[in-house]
Amino acid sequence: MLKIEPIPALSDNYIWLLYQPEKPWAAVVDPGEEEPVFAVLRERGLALSAILLTHHHGDHTGGVEALVQRGEVQVFGPRDSRILGITRTVREGEVHALPGLETNFRVMEVPGHTATHVAYQIGDRLFCGDTLFGAGCGRVFDGTFAQLAQSLARIAALSPETRLYCAHEYTLDNLGFATWVEPENPAIAARLADTQRLRAAQQPSVPSRLAEELATNPFLRTQVPAVRAAAEGFAGKSLSDPTEVFTALRRWKDTRYDS
Repeated sequence: MLKIEPIPALSDNYIWLLYQPEKPWAAVVDPGEEEPVFAVLRERGLALSAILLTHHHGDHTGGVEALVQRGEVQVFGPRDSRILGITRTVREGEVHALPGLETNFRVMEVPGHTATHVAYQIGDRLFCGDTLFGAGCGRVFDGTFAQLAQSLARIAALSPETRLYCAHEYTLDNLGFATWVEPENPAIAARLADTQRLRAAQQPSVPSRLAEELATNPFLRTQVPAVRAAAEGFAGKSLSDPTEVFTALRRWKDTRYDS
């Protein structure tokens, strides 16, 4: 049985630890620093066999160099010259065995936050990096708004029971913006209260289920009339399609809510 646990890192990152209790090996997703990983491996008596990288940002890759010096570690990631240390590049639709563990992962290309961002799907679990957050999504850096909108649409089409393992504890902040967009949405109010209780108890708010995101995440609700109307209010004009609605929402959050 595959177990998945968060390793808190930096100020608000999660490095995801994957292991099977009967085996000595473990994998991690997006190790932004090495020491928290080493500490958990020592505590569990595990050895690192693989690293999965979703994109090139340093808060997701900063621990790779030190981690691979402690043994034979396969490093999977997208083809991107900005990421050092990859031993196996991955592409859309590929299925790979996770070294040392009795499971496979499938690759989804989900550009937008960055041009080469990927996600990793293991059964009903998706490790989505900075593409999708609890009640939110990543900013657009060297990708495009249209790319990110399409990537989110692909994720939204997965099974509603899919569990989403993002890389940051941003849910409370994102729910604040969601209440700007849909102040009358009872699902958002309920999730906000639940998340406040979790964080007060120093518990992570992720992973979430896709069904919950579809009910509360404005960036997955671009075809909902209330969300479209709110985006049009910010843009000051009518918006003709979901990509335009998404772009207005993302710019609204970037320039007003996060400013």
